Amino acid sequence: MSAKKGHSFPLLIIAIVLGGTIFKQFDRENLKFEEPALAVVYIITFLISVYLLVKNNKEK
Repeated sequence: MSAKKGHSFPLLIIAIVLGGTIFKQFDRENLKFEEPALAVVYIITFLISVYLLVKNNKEK
């Protein structure tokens, strides 16, 4: 029997926190980020964490 694996909890927390941070840093009036260089790092990390969550979910 194979053991059931849940979602990776740390990756889920990372994705939620980074998603909220990206959302807060985006200036909707000017359509720009407050700190563009930091926003790039946040977005790359967010995309990697979401990719790993989806990849782990598909393997089941």
